Amino acid sequence: MKPILQHKTQRQCARFSVSARELEFSDFLCRLVSPCFETTNMNQFIEKGHIKVAPEVYHALMNGRPVVALESTIISHGMPYPQNYETAKEVESIVRENGAVPATIAILDGTPFIGLSDDQLRRLAILGRKVQKTARRDIPHIVSAGGNGATTVSATMVFAHKVGIPVFVTGGIGGVHRHGEQTMDISSDLTELGKTPVTVISAGVKSILDIPRTLEYLETQGVTVAVYGSNEFPSFFTENSGCQVPCRLDSPEDCAKLIDANSNLSLGTGILIAVPIPKEYAASGNMIERAIQQALAEAKEKNVIGNEATPFLLARVNEITGGDSLVANIALVKNNARMGARISVALAKLRRGTVRSAL
Repeated sequence: MKPILQHKTQRQCARFSVSARELEFSDFLCRLVSPCFETTNMNQFIEKGHIKVAPEVYHALMNGRPVVALESTIISHGMPYPQNYETAKEVESIVRENGAVPATIAILDGTPFIGLSDDQLRRLAILGRKVQKTARRDIPHIVSAGGNGATTVSATMVFAHKVGIPVFVTGGIGGVHRHGEQTMDISSDLTELGKTPVTVISAGVKSILDIPRTLEYLETQGVTVAVYGSNEFPSFFTENSGCQVPCRLDSPEDCAKLIDANSNLSLGTGILIAVPIPKEYAASGNMIERAIQQALAEAKEKNVIGNEATPFLLARVNEITGGDSLVANIALVKNNARMGARISVALAKLRRGTVRSAL
């Protein structure tokens, strides 16, 4: 699948004997040698293949500037209004402060948007759980019905890749649910990582899930799993899970090289870079685990399954911990946004340097 904002042909690239590999990050190489893209009004959304792209995001992509994709489920289902709106604005500000352009993704009135205006962001926050939680499988239905959809990790990856955004920040990805070997409840986030070349920056897997089985499943999908600054995979609310990973990265530049290598080889798979929660916000592992076990028992008793399971469990864990888990959740999302922006900046610099040396 080629990003929508890519150049129509790569003949101009061939003139300079430059590799014609597919760059998810807006393919600025071809644009440098041929200004074939339309000029647009800076105040209007740009429509590309049934998707509308915010002008700030569009022009950043057109000029090879770093862009970070953000999901919208955390806004609609993660916390109440106005805290969700305020958190979303703060996360976007953190991305900008660290040199990148934020692109919050959602479906509004049947139209997928890459980058939201302030009014759209507030509308999404106010609607809250009235907005349908949207994974890849739900996209056609939400679009055809003219509905509103808050994108999960899988749907956000789909749209980010379509417009050429290679880096996506979230809190934690979905995974294999506990007792998943019996229920077969496995998040589509994992299969999406196995087939969509977008790098996801997260605090690991949500701690309500089965982390060892999730890592096994990602290995089966051929997904590179790395940890920033550690050899041990984090456990969302805590820095440690007891699970070792083979890939450790210690700088944004290391992350950028990994992403670029994956793209150069056209492997077609995503990358998961886990960033441990800041030490000052790490919750007591035992306290969180007790809360999770209680929430899981309640979910089973109430027969909460499918895409309703994760929001229910996270909400109950937050209630049981007296709000401590939500505070930690917001802190790790902001930390991920900071790191994701820096990685995106490093990637843009790396690719810009590759273009100059090739020319």
